[in-house]
Amino acid sequence: MIPSILHSAVMTGIKFVVREGALQGRLPVQKLARNCVAECALAAAGLAARRAGLAELPVARVDDGAVATAFLSERHLLINGRAPVNFAPLSRFWQTADGWVRTHANYPHHRARLLDALGVPEDAAAVKAALAERSALDVEEAVYAAGGLAVALRTPEEWAAHPQAADLAKRPLVEQGRLDTARVRTFAPLDTSPLLPAAGLRVLDLTRVLAGPVATRTLALLGADVLRLDAPRLPELPDQHADTGLGKRSATLDLATDRQTFEELLAAADVVVTGYRPGALDRFGLSAEALAERRPGVVVAQLSAWGAYGPWCERRGFDSLVQAATGIAVLEGSAERPGALPAQALDHGTGYLLAAAVLRALTEQSYEGGSRFVRLALARTARWLTDGADGRGDMAAGDLGSDSYDGPEPWLSETDSALGRLRYALSPVSFEGGPADWGRPPVPWGTDAARWC
Repeated sequence: MIPSILHSAVMTGIKFVVREGALQGRLPVQKLARNCVAECALAAAGLAARRAGLAELPVARVDDGAVATAFLSERHLLINGRAPVNFAPLSRFWQTADGWVRTHANYPHHRARLLDALGVPEDAAAVKAALAERSALDVEEAVYAAGGLAVALRTPEEWAAHPQAADLAKRPLVEQGRLDTARVRTFAPLDTSPLLPAAGLRVLDLTRVLAGPVATRTLALLGADVLRLDAPRLPELPDQHADTGLGKRSATLDLATDRQTFEELLAAADVVVTGYRPGALDRFGLSAEALAERRPGVVVAQLSAWGAYGPWCERRGFDSLVQAATGIAVLEGSAERPGALPAQALDHGTGYLLAAAVLRALTEQSYEGGSRFVRLALARTARWLTDGADGRGDMAAGDLGSDSYDGPEPWLSETDSALGRLRYALSPVSFEGGPADWGRPPVPWGTDAARWC
């Protein structure tokens, strides 16, 4: 089987270029980023070797410069020279009567629910005044009850005492398992140049912001036919969609009214990736078990903010909120003035780990069969980061030399698209003979038909 950097500190087949100054923070963010990308590159090389009949794994290469640039991809994006909008004015830290609270209001419906919970108009001064009169925990509960997003700032010690943290501590970073005894997967021979380990595989992408789309964007790089599906009533943020839509197609589908179309897509899918709250899609028959029953041999990849267990399992969440709740914002700043990681590293890192887990599951199916599930959570990745993000990457300094990080330019590219002229970050997932760029630019949200090519 393919070795994993997350389980073994000694292995060959992967080389590192270490660049000081990339993703600087108080926590080992650079190490986490390097390890996540290395895990994905190694998994991609393993599936490529399996499909191409290679006697040895292609050597994977992880360059800190490429990694740092990709982990900031949403900031490097330009559309016709215009920089993206990544956070709305009401998405930020606010002082409360007894501390701080972090809100997320990028989407219009989340912004409306936040304002409803506070009973104020869409005005930053009014929000500030309302929050200053209430406790952080009171705001957290009231906004959540209204369907919005707000999290009280916690110290690492306060988070460690939380029941959700206790549940996370019992789980591995990457959960995985078999769902049935479906027959062994047979791959078509792979003799393309570049080597595309996911060529011919169909991926249903039911994810939003940001980790899930990063994972499926990576699978698209590696040759998969990725079809992103969104509810027609919930448009994606345009800049975010452009950044994570490379290599994919984008369609809308109402699961409540058009189940037949979804079932037709599922019948020919190899992988289903979901990024909604645990249980939110179960009423549509989209639990891992239900999907495997209707599509034996499928790989189901599930992503959530807080985990599929514990008292917060049904809560919405984003990278910035997880940083606030788990003590990361305190560690990167202080309890009096919270900080942030130098990148949305929980999102990006979890995305690459999710893609790696899918690639490994596909490879394992070619030996043992069985429908598979893989599951990750941003809050569990946060725990890995605060524990030191141990893996192979931190032991590899100097494998291919060391240098400084002088900026993202070597790892940026440009292309024309239906969205305009794009500048974007290249993928950091690299192995000998593998792809260097995506085969197609992103498309406007929801413009493709909900069918396989």
